[in-house]
Amino acid sequence: MKVSQRQVLTPGLVQMVSVLALNKLELKEMINTEMVENPVLEELEESAISLEERSGIEGDRERSAEEVAAASEKVEKDPFDEIDFGSYFQDYLDPGFRTSSNFEEYDKPSFENFLSQPSTLSDHLLWQLGSLTLSPEMRAAAELVVGNLNENGYLTASDEELMEGLEQFKSPVWSGPIPFERGLKARPSSLQIDETGDGEAHEVEIKIAAAADGESLRQEALLAVVQEARSIVNFLDPIGVGARDLRECLLIQISAQQREAAIVLRRRLMAADHSADSDENSDVVDEPPPAVDDEGHAGVFSIASHIVSHCLALLQKKDMRELTRSCGRTSEEVHAAVDFIRTLDPRPGQRYNQSEARLIEPDVAFVKRDDQYVVLMNEEDMPTLRLNQSYRKMLQQKQTEKEVKEYVKERYKSAIQLLRNIEQRKNTIVRTCDVIVRRQTEFLEHGVNALKPMMIKEVAEEIGVHPSTVSRAVANKYVHTPQGVFELRFFFSEGVNGPEGGDLPLVLLKRKVKKLIEDEDERKPLTDDQLAAELQKQGIQVTRRTVAKYREDMQIPSTHQRRVR
Repeated sequence: MKVSQRQVLTPGLVQMVSVLALNKLELKEMINTEMVENPVLEELEESAISLEERSGIEGDRERSAEEVAAASEKVEKDPFDEIDFGSYFQDYLDPGFRTSSNFEEYDKPSFENFLSQPSTLSDHLLWQLGSLTLSPEMRAAAELVVGNLNENGYLTASDEELMEGLEQFKSPVWSGPIPFERGLKARPSSLQIDETGDGEAHEVEIKIAAAADGESLRQEALLAVVQEARSIVNFLDPIGVGARDLRECLLIQISAQQREAAIVLRRRLMAADHSADSDENSDVVDEPPPAVDDEGHAGVFSIASHIVSHCLALLQKKDMRELTRSCGRTSEEVHAAVDFIRTLDPRPGQRYNQSEARLIEPDVAFVKRDDQYVVLMNEEDMPTLRLNQSYRKMLQQKQTEKEVKEYVKERYKSAIQLLRNIEQRKNTIVRTCDVIVRRQTEFLEHGVNALKPMMIKEVAEEIGVHPSTVSRAVANKYVHTPQGVFELRFFFSEGVNGPEGGDLPLVLLKRKVKKLIEDEDERKPLTDDQLAAELQKQGIQVTRRTVAKYREDMQIPSTHQRRVR
């Protein structure tokens, strides 16, 4: 036994923290979910009125209807207006047969049924597999390969995992090697009957060998199916999907293009031979073009395969001198092979897995009124909640059961806590944005170049909350400003010693580094020391290590990798 003190988050505090981190769309979804689960909560519509008002309005409506009916009886009706000319002409012009559409109303299909859905990589590959003639086991293996592709088109499952998945596929009794497996090892000699010996002894040997090697044969057969399925998927469109890594993906594409080039050259040779045979007046036959295996594209393909297989690191560094030395070819041939490799697709699955645009709805707006910026919460389309009075009356009635009262009381507490947390979220966001507006007025007037460094800790101290509260208040939330829509976290960044003794936000420092790199000479790119020197000339005190860090954060290659030879 011991006495100790510890901090425990109550359910209400946990809900407050979670509600504060939600943006508008997420909060709206949460409110709708709570209204479904909690019957005490209900949405207050703008047109909602009380029961007394509704009864009064209905009484006035009944009286006004009676007055209108009485007044209409007094007005003399024109007989010409009583004729239904639509049915009159339809009766006399109709040929005699009427379809059911003339009398029945039917629901037309929704417009959403006609909207097209973008095809994914899996859909595209499965559609191609459906056009191939494959055995059930092979089709199941190919579908397993397709189902284990990532967004780039690479295979993430190992052969063992694919074999385990294929074993679960319900197939007929396994009767020896399947006809489509390729490269399967021959059966062991112990499985073959020697006709010169005793028949019974050989029969016993066959049974023993089959029991011992049956599992290994099954594993070899499964592996052959998986490898064949992988090769089928590799050469589907886009070519290269199903590869394990970048090297294998590029080699598959090189092999496919080499086969296509050989087919094209073979057709040209056949066309040249046909034209030579059909030309009766020609005594001299032109020499055929050189073979594919000697010159032309074959040299480019072989060099490209060597580079991808053994010199991929040198290719990434763009070290053409070492590449030429490793390939043992001329500089022109190596450059041609490198240009060919650049035409290949390192991520073949990305063209079918393009991410859709994410919808952004600003939670806050900074609006200028009377030469002063104010903070406005975007509460459009947000449901207005209120507590249901019927359940409150149930708590006051004596005939209500105890269990019902306990349930309603618990629901009331949960609903009140949610309303308080939503109001607390609004107040925290507004107070945080008020500080942002006061500190970033120049940004709102002049743009990004006038942005000032600002820390979350400073804002938290000014409004009197913990820094984690401010961090949650600005997380995944956007603001509409005169300069555009920005994420609230955009305004918080550290500062470095800038010109004229002031601080420069890291956002502007990264923009300056990126601008210097974009304007550099590609044959003589700037080093990190030169970039730091250029920034120091502008009055920004940074070191080489700082420049290198921010360059890597922006995923900009090093000087050696940016150099174009």
